[in-house]
Amino acid sequence: MIWHLFAAIAAALAGAGIALLLRNLTRNRLPKWIVPVFAGLGMLAYTIHYEYTWFETKQARLPEGSVIVDSEIGHMLWRPWTVIFPMPLSYTVLDGANVQVEATSQGRIARFVLYRFKKEHLISTVTSKNHQLICNERAMFTLNEAGQAKIETMTELEPSAPLYRAICASDQF
Repeated sequence: MIWHLFAAIAAALAGAGIALLLRNLTRNRLPKWIVPVFAGLGMLAYTIHYEYTWFETKQARLPEGSVIVDSEIGHMLWRPWTVIFPMPLSYTVLDGANVQVEATSQGRIARFVLYRFKKEHLISTVTSKNHQLICNERAMFTLNEAGQAKIETMTELEPSAPLYRAICASDQF
């Protein structure tokens, strides 16, 4: 987070430098208040750039075998530009390296970990949960600490869902 502060300060200095250059080129005909306005615009431009490239930056850092199975974009009232151009807010990643698939008489049963990355102001939070998926029934359960499925957390997946296709419809695992 400290690096974002440094980057915002650098963007402000760059904006102020552009304003000072414009003032010099116009022989000080532009008003003095243009310098702090350009500094603020530089910080705002950096912040907007960071918010829209957050998803791609985090995606590039995922380990080999990770599969993005869900993402959410949206808008926020206090960021009016997101009404026109929605920004990425969160995404869910399947830890492909640790998927355990077992062929049983009931079909394929997979146990895996899903990580959910959620963007908050300048930081992102990560939560993880263990899951079990019964491919024939398309039923996914959250597992408790003992590795037992919680029936009340059952989710029925559509055959077109990226998570279902990644685990049940491919021979990758």
